[in-house]
Amino acid sequence: MSDAAATRPRMSPGLKIALEVGPLVLFFVANAYGGIYAATGVFMVATLASLAAMWVLARRIAVMPLVSALVVMVFGGLTLWLQDEHFIKLKPTLVNAAFGALLLGGLAFKKPVLPYVFDGMVKLTDEGWRTLTIRWAVFFLVMAVLNEIVWRSVSTDTWVAFKSFGYLPITFAFAMAQAPLMSRCELKEPGATESGDAEARPRG
Repeated sequence: MSDAAATRPRMSPGLKIALEVGPLVLFFVANAYGGIYAATGVFMVATLASLAAMWVLARRIAVMPLVSALVVMVFGGLTLWLQDEHFIKLKPTLVNAAFGALLLGGLAFKKPVLPYVFDGMVKLTDEGWRTLTIRWAVFFLVMAVLNEIVWRSVSTDTWVAFKSFGYLPITFAFAMAQAPLMSRCELKEPGATESGDAEARPRG
C-alpha cells in the first residue's frame, strides 16, 4: 500500500451508509410532497452533495458511487428536460446491468475489477475473487431485471418506495451472505499462521 493510501482518511461504515441512503430518503420524501419530477431534482442535488461529502471526508470517491451519480445526472436531466419519468425509472436498470457486465467482462479478460472496488480492504485468493465476482455480477443483473419488473407493473409511488427502501436492504443482505465465502478464501499474511502457532505452542 502506498504512503498516500495509508494516510488517506477513511469514513466509518455507518457514515458511508448514511451518505448512500440520504439521497434515496430525500427522493422518497420529495416524491410524496412534490411528485416524481420534484423528487428527481432533489435526488440529483442530494447525490452531488453526497459525493462532495465523500470527497471532503475521505479525499476520494469510490468507483461505484461515481458511476451511479453520473447516470443519475444524465437520466435525471433527461427526465426533467423531457418531462418523462421513464428515464429516471430506467436508471437503476442501466446501472445494475452495467456493473454486472463490467464484472463479467473483467473476468473474461482476466482483469478482475472487484479487488479495485474493495480498495485493498479485503484480500482474497484468486479463486475467492473469481467466485465473489460471479456472485456480485449475477446479483446486479438480477436487480436490473427486478427493477424492470417493478417499474413496469406498479405505480410510480410504489416504485419510488421500492427504490428508496427496498434496494439497499436487499443489497446489504446479499453482501452479508458473502461473509462465509470471504472468510474461507481470505488471503492470510505471510507468516501469520507460523507466528500464531508459535504463540499457541507451550513454552518449556
